[in-house]
Amino acid sequence: MIRRATTTLSVLATMLWAMVAQASEAGGEANLILPDLSTVSFFGVDGRTLLMSGLVICLLGAVFGLVIYAQLKKMPVHQSMHDISELIYETCKTYLITQGKFILILELLIGTVMAIYFGALRHFEASKVITILLFSMLGIAGSYGVAWFGIRVNTFANSRTAFASLRGKPFPVYAIPLKAGMSIGMLLICVELFMMLCILLFIPVDYAGPCFIGFAIGESLGASVLRIAGGIFTKIADIGSDLMKIVFKIKEDDARNPGVIADCTGDNAGDSVGPSADGFETYGVTGVALISFILLAVKQPATQVQLLVWIFAMRITMILASGASYLINEAIAKARYGNAEKMNFEHPLTSLVWLTSIVSVVITFVVSYLLIAELGDGSLWWKLSAIISCGTLAGAIIPELVKVFTSTQSKHVREVVTASREGGASLNVLSGLTAGNFSAYWMGAVFVLLMGTAYLISGLGVETLMIAPAVFAFGLVAFGFLGMGPVTIAVDSYGPVTDNAQSVYELSVIENIPNVKQQIKKDYGFDVNWQKAKDLLEENDGAGNTFKATAKPVLIGTAVVGATTMIFSIIVVLTAGLTHNVDKLSILHPPFLLGLIMGGAMIYWFTGASTQAVSTGAYRAVEFIKQHIRLDGVEKASIADSKRVVEICTQYAQKGMINIFMAVFSGTLAFACVEPYFFIGYLISIALFGLFQAIFMANAGGAWDNAKKIVETELKQKGTELHAATVVGDTVGDPFKDTSSVAMNPVIKFTTLFGLLAVELAIEMNRETSLALAVVFFGVSAFFVWRSFYGMRINVREESAPAAMTMTSAAVSK
Repeated sequence: MIRRATTTLSVLATMLWAMVAQASEAGGEANLILPDLSTVSFFGVDGRTLLMSGLVICLLGAVFGLVIYAQLKKMPVHQSMHDISELIYETCKTYLITQGKFILILELLIGTVMAIYFGALRHFEASKVITILLFSMLGIAGSYGVAWFGIRVNTFANSRTAFASLRGKPFPVYAIPLKAGMSIGMLLICVELFMMLCILLFIPVDYAGPCFIGFAIGESLGASVLRIAGGIFTKIADIGSDLMKIVFKIKEDDARNPGVIADCTGDNAGDSVGPSADGFETYGVTGVALISFILLAVKQPATQVQLLVWIFAMRITMILASGASYLINEAIAKARYGNAEKMNFEHPLTSLVWLTSIVSVVITFVVSYLLIAELGDGSLWWKLSAIISCGTLAGAIIPELVKVFTSTQSKHVREVVTASREGGASLNVLSGLTAGNFSAYWMGAVFVLLMGTAYLISGLGVETLMIAPAVFAFGLVAFGFLGMGPVTIAVDSYGPVTDNAQSVYELSVIENIPNVKQQIKKDYGFDVNWQKAKDLLEENDGAGNTFKATAKPVLIGTAVVGATTMIFSIIVVLTAGLTHNVDKLSILHPPFLLGLIMGGAMIYWFTGASTQAVSTGAYRAVEFIKQHIRLDGVEKASIADSKRVVEICTQYAQKGMINIFMAVFSGTLAFACVEPYFFIGYLISIALFGLFQAIFMANAGGAWDNAKKIVETELKQKGTELHAATVVGDTVGDPFKDTSSVAMNPVIKFTTLFGLLAVELAIEMNRETSLALAVVFFGVSAFFVWRSFYGMRINVREESAPAAMTMTSAAVSK
């Protein structure tokens, strides 16, 4: 499979050289030159020195994350649970190594494009080209490294959470997953910001801009692969494991089910690895978008310095705000719930999000006043602060809105349960679709309100500094979304830990270990309460589901709003600073309109392709599990069978990933070659279609997921027809919320970033060559589009069909 992919990449690389044969020197993103940061002082300190202090804060933030990591590692855990979490970690390592090899293969292609662009087209010296490529590799290493760190932290935390539940107290069951999330969030944001500051401060100004772009493309490539493949893997495993509850009437995470280990691995591959890499990339790409905008749209070098230093200073102080808010919130939560017998797990998570948002808004205004009080007419400091605050508040408002449609307390989710009582799986699915559609409407209205407010404020004098101030305002809104980045990542990472904790508990079969109660009493000094432990883990998993759902619209919203800023950078290049051909950015220009239509088509293909990979992989996983599950005479599934399910998930995740990435990559080159304004329409369209498709799918999936959780925890009706109906709905929602929707985020950003280079390559060629290459690249893209369905279809194997049919018939007869 990888050999075939390598051959295809070689062919594409040859085509790219043909593109350069027709190209000549021109301006654009490669010519972005950073101003000298030391030329402007801020209360007696020049900008460069001020930002140097940011490196120290980033290191301190990373130490904060590592200290929490060390604390988690030292927490008590029973050996049976520790062994399971280590087994999960080992399977996760195998998966990550497989994906790492594939990312490096893709980097050969992307690196070839960048080498051609900067070396052959822009005539950069070899040393400069190598430096840009190294920063591209650094971007990949960043995305990959934080993903690896994320699974290590989470696999420590899952067994510690499971063990803590045995005490029968809810607070530790809440505190440990959040501690793990903050460890990941702080390290992720600090490492990313440290890397960007190094480019800003230490790379020569004449090619720091291209290094930023290379870095962003690298981290976007890594995130795309890990997010898409992880999303496919986790839902193959989840569906394969969940359906066994219906077929064999067994409990959740039954240790005899060989699909459960794969499900645990998938929780990390899809819900930890993917979001970690995605968050790393989102933070970086949004910053690169704003840097590009400032260098292109602001003419005065002194103003450029003021805005660049201000943006990076804001990011640095937001790290402090997130860390302080977490410590304050934890102190309050411990005082309130430390000895409580019962707690609502969502309450302290909600208060953390709101506290961080409020603290961040206050700091925004204070730091802006200190740094840019004299910018423009003297009032822009509070206007720019207000624009950022629209995004910062969105980081708290959007989760509240998501909870309306996905929380276990949500009327929409309870409507799904009610509909399932009489209507079974059919009405369950329809009710979930309704919740997703309603959520897209309200979420879109909130985006319009916040971005509209930012637009109105941008018209109050920001235009004196730059062209297109509204676009800058939209970029600042995206920046504000990520202002509380460590906390956003933390509450997102909370979910996979709570999900895994349940599985670790069951897989450890700790209840069946002889004299285990006495041993725990002797070694750890407390009496075990088995039922209370299971109830706490179930309830906490519902909170984890909710807060996993809340982070998704924040990330996709950031991708779309940030992509708007990046698209503007392409527009500035095409229109010579908005002085020529602006009329072509209109539906009156047919290529622009056709691009809008094509972008929508690609989003719907992507949704189908990712779901098809899940469907086929899940079929194979279910087929294998049905044939090899042993319910009598065994306590656990064999390690060999469990690893085979992991292999099936990895195999189909890899197949789906190759098809999707090659179609997206080739399509980007093809549409850039068709016509520049066709390509602009295409980029705008995938952003807008992707936004609403992702929100709809994510929230519908969240509603189905927690409807099942209500039936299991609140109604205590596992094994009933109602439970079976909600399990079916949940399996429909699995690829909705954790595969197709979340993967649109890195796909949108990768396409936009790579489009910066692709469209500049295309516009330098003569029209005949450009159209010829468009046809060729579109043919390659169309082949992988075709292959993503027809090459992934479920073909029933003759020898396995009778067995599968017999098994299904037996399950139905029960």
